Amino acid sequence: MTGRPQDQERRDEAEAILRRVRQETEPQIGLSAERMSQGVRRHFWGGDADPADRIEVWGTRIGRLAGLAAFCGLAAYLAVSLMAQ
Repeated sequence: MTGRPQDQERRDEAEAILRRVRQETEPQIGLSAERMSQGVRRHFWGGDADPADRIEVWGTRIGRLAGLAAFCGLAAYLAVSLMAQ
């Protein structure tokens, strides 16, 4: 019977450690993912182009989105080509 209280203490301690680890890592993962998604959105929407020049902003947006579409098309073509062999 002395083993059960010891097991419960160890279980409580393990749960406390896991809770602490979860609290310490989740915000970092969330911030990192949020920062990365904002960077990608800023890149594709021409955030680094001169905001005073609307033509440059739209040209940057169109060019980057067209490049992404071309990459996806070529990747799909490669996948289909490799599966056909």
